[in-house]
Amino acid sequence: MAVACLCAPQQHTLPAAQTSCKPDGQDNSGSYHCMFIVTFSNATRMLLGVLSGCVLGAAVLYALVVWLIPAAVQHSAWAALLWHDVIVERFLDLITGSTRPQRLLKAVQKNATRGDPQSVISAIDRFCRSSEWAMNVGDEKGVILDSVVCEVSPGSALELGTYCGYSTVRIARLLPPGAKLITLEFNPDFAKVARQVIDFAGLQEKVLLVEGPSGDLIPKMKEQYGITTFDLVFLDHWKDRYLPDTKLLEECGLLRKGSILLADNVICPGTPDYLAYVRSSPRYESKYFKSHLEYTKVEDGLEKSIFLG
Repeated sequence: MAVACLCAPQQHTLPAAQTSCKPDGQDNSGSYHCMFIVTFSNATRMLLGVLSGCVLGAAVLYALVVWLIPAAVQHSAWAALLWHDVIVERFLDLITGSTRPQRLLKAVQKNATRGDPQSVISAIDRFCRSSEWAMNVGDEKGVILDSVVCEVSPGSALELGTYCGYSTVRIARLLPPGAKLITLEFNPDFAKVARQVIDFAGLQEKVLLVEGPSGDLIPKMKEQYGITTFDLVFLDHWKDRYLPDTKLLEECGLLRKGSILLADNVICPGTPDYLAYVRSSPRYESKYFKSHLEYTKVEDGLEKSIFLG
């Protein structure tokens, strides 16, 4: 198109789209006008090319982030934890200016019914499966937790590791009348969210959330909280604290004959020292319940250990 306008003999006519251009020699402004049209046309094509590339790149990135990578890490323990618990969480924290627990809380407030614990559980499960993974005990292992709570029907229960209150709600909603659940959380930001989740579920009268390190709080259970022994202990905090805190519960006399310890994530991320202890100690009768890491296909499970005295 540029050659036809600038270099063709005068008797040749321009295409209809450029008939406003005058032949060279009659008016120099015609040449400049044609050059402007050609330059503008080239720039437009370049811009459209760049925009098309950006749209295609964004589509590919979206597919990778939303479908391909999550599907690829479903069967790999460390890939799943790295992707969900480090890369995605930090990226969303950065672009939203909020934390994962805060986003989970908003999902509960938006999608659950106040005073209905089951709706709170369902809202968190939907959030974790469709929006953003979180390390709760999850819906699959949650069924095992529910069955143990119903089997034991504890009058007093201890949870080590509240996080956002998901398992707290699962346990507390199944407690018999007059029973109490004490849940310990080291992180004050997690505790702040968990309190709101517990209150939203309407279970604040059954739950006492205490902030601080488990190693400092366990020895205070009898004196400060009037606990004689716990019927059920759910371990779901730092994995390297499972064994020390179990031994501390024994030393403080907080376990009776028949007390149940239920430990989450014993395979992924894993608690080999704890498993070796409860499986080899004559003080425990232990059983493994095979399942999957929350909201993935990675093997994980719960270890149920009966204290024999």
